[in-house]
Amino acid sequence: MVTTPPVATRVFAGSGGLPLAADCYGSPKPPAVLFAHGFGQTRHSWKTTALSAARAGFFAVAADGRGHGDSGRNPSHRPYQVTDFVADLRALAQMLPGRPALVGASMGGLLGLLAEGSSPEGLFSALVLVDIAPRWEEQGVARILAFMAAHPEGFASLTEAQQAIARYLPHRQADRDPERLRPLLREHADGRWRWHWDPRLLSELPRDQAAYRPWLCEAARRIRIPTLLVSGGRSDVLSADGIADFRALVPHAEHVQIPEATHLVAGDANDAFAEAVLDFLSRVARRRAA
Repeated sequence: MVTTPPVATRVFAGSGGLPLAADCYGSPKPPAVLFAHGFGQTRHSWKTTALSAARAGFFAVAADGRGHGDSGRNPSHRPYQVTDFVADLRALAQMLPGRPALVGASMGGLLGLLAEGSSPEGLFSALVLVDIAPRWEEQGVARILAFMAAHPEGFASLTEAQQAIARYLPHRQADRDPERLRPLLREHADGRWRWHWDPRLLSELPRDQAAYRPWLCEAARRIRIPTLLVSGGRSDVLSADGIADFRALVPHAEHVQIPEATHLVAGDANDAFAEAVLDFLSRVARRRAA
């Protein structure tokens, strides 16, 4: 009989004391794994994978990034910067038992790469990047940002929001229940439903993306911990060239491709994704225990 791991919502202190909402799955003891979501996502995107990790014996923690979901927002005088997000990851890692592994999707993966590569003492026991590398396809990223910016006026209902998502992700035939969107939208005083993120993120964080690539490449060259890259076979964000470049930067990295998945690997093919990630993390945990 498979038991359901206990789940608790906690608030951690990020960089500068900013509150970061997180769901914690399983018993708070090593081995731990920290899940970092992509730009515009929330901790809820990891729910199924985090439950699987907890059932496999991991203490799984999925946190909302600053400006996302239920986490705090930057004050109006402080723009969102990549360095803030990296500092948040560092703070979270240091509050978890042992040395956690990091599983990061898209933006979360890049932040994990920067956090580990810029920490002389090291932060994580292992690193999993989900469909992202220092060389990404700008057209694919532009498509994501265009969807995020397409509805500043919000939606009249959850059903209208679901219809917009269905047009954006036509391959997701199973995700048709509007109620599943409640964690992703907020109902405002005017009765309109708007995305959970701080709108300032769209104008401030993606600015000068290419300027971060030298920093990302240098961080990747410094990675010494076990590393796994999981890519989507139908992704328009990570290409074969991007994968090859990453494997040249991190020669010891493993690579698994999920053929039927797009950039949203965990949501498109969660069973295959969780199997690949947990196999890797379990091998790392066994080596550390030995």
